[in-house]
Amino acid sequence: MKRLIHIGMITLGILWGIPLVWAFVTAFRPRNLATSSDFPLTFTTDNFIHVWNAVPFGQYYLNTLFIVIGILIIQMITITLAAYAFARMNFIGKNVLFILILLQLMVPAEILIFPNYNILNDLSLLDSKLGIMIPYFASAFGIFLLRQTFKVIPIELEEAAKLEGSNLLQIIWRIYVPLAKPTYIAFGLVSVSHHWNNFLWPLIVANSVENRPLTVGLAIFAQSFETGAQWAEVTAATIMVMLPLLLAFFIFQRQFIESFMQSGIK
Repeated sequence: MKRLIHIGMITLGILWGIPLVWAFVTAFRPRNLATSSDFPLTFTTDNFIHVWNAVPFGQYYLNTLFIVIGILIIQMITITLAAYAFARMNFIGKNVLFILILLQLMVPAEILIFPNYNILNDLSLLDSKLGIMIPYFASAFGIFLLRQTFKVIPIELEEAAKLEGSNLLQIIWRIYVPLAKPTYIAFGLVSVSHHWNNFLWPLIVANSVENRPLTVGLAIFAQSFETGAQWAEVTAATIMVMLPLLLAFFIFQRQFIESFMQSGIK
């Protein structure tokens, strides 16, 4: 049985890796050989140079980094405060409010596009990085994940900190945040990967080069060819978009897996 499971896992791994290998090989092949069935040992970096010069990828990278990091910083603050409130404080309607937050996990993001767009229009925040970021400043998933972690931290640690004169923010910063580090890492990985690859909402909100993230820039680049997609350039652009996340995963693979296991995600 274990051997069959291992064979199945290896098979799934190979199937997952085939498109990735094809993308890397095609990205480094000459344009006229991109879709050829022959595999001559001819490789070039011209595709990457052409893409970098044809599209402002440098600006797209800066926009994406600003959006992803900005969202993550605000999310860390909001989910920490909300998770502590639901884990340790008692107030009227606490359980009902927490259930309402959990219900947001079942609401597809696409349903909220129209009302969110109208609100941003009223606030004059369309075509801005802030407009892309605002809908994600809070995370129901992050609140739930961190609340579960805070609830298992011994309350005696908080009581001891209060006796020493620590205020609420000091207690959260010095006790809860360090002890919940694996959960923060797990949520951070999920948040960064999601918003790095987010496409639909930025496509609707961002209309200028100064605000477009990488995913939108890639889509516009892929549609710019009048004679059909040039697979060598398209795959080169795709590699440029996903390479930072891919490298980060291989570098932090062990921490990635351990953080999810310690935070209780199965």
